Amino acid sequence: MEHVMDKVKVGIADLNVVRQPQKISTSGLGSCVGLVLYDEQQVLAGLVHVMLPDSSLSRTEVTKPGKFADTGINALIKLMEEKGSIKCNLKAKMAGGAQMFNLASKNENMRIGHKNIVAIEKILTHESIPILSKDVGGHKGRSIEFDTDTNLLKIRTVYEGVTYI
Repeated sequence: MEHVMDKVKVGIADLNVVRQPQKISTSGLGSCVGLVLYDEQQVLAGLVHVMLPDSSLSRTEVTKPGKFADTGINALIKLMEEKGSIKCNLKAKMAGGAQMFNLASKNENMRIGHKNIVAIEKILTHESIPILSKDVGGHKGRSIEFDTDTNLLKIRTVYEGVTYI
């Protein structure tokens, strides 16, 4: 019998896919966004830890597709399809995208969390993947864990405790 780890941790700018009964998690979500795509029929879930909204911001070749919303979401969809999902069955939940620092200037370029949220929402709309719930914005960091048994996203927010969406 093959032993399967019960939880897979996704690092910054990375992505992965798990199958029930595994859980998938990531931490260190400040301005970054943790996006979970899941397929209830195949009982699969994938997570990408997005750092930046658009790969066109990269000055070098993109070697970690999870770093950017556009390349990360596309790579996650492809990986889930390779494991048996059909894109029209995917649903999304997301958390993160905080404005971690109180900026004296209102420089739009420094609102990375907001830009990540907008980019992800735009891509998911284009891909016809519904966002069923989200916990985004604010000024506090988060860690998340998705449970393939319940399809609940557990969110630990700094100084605020745990919520489920």
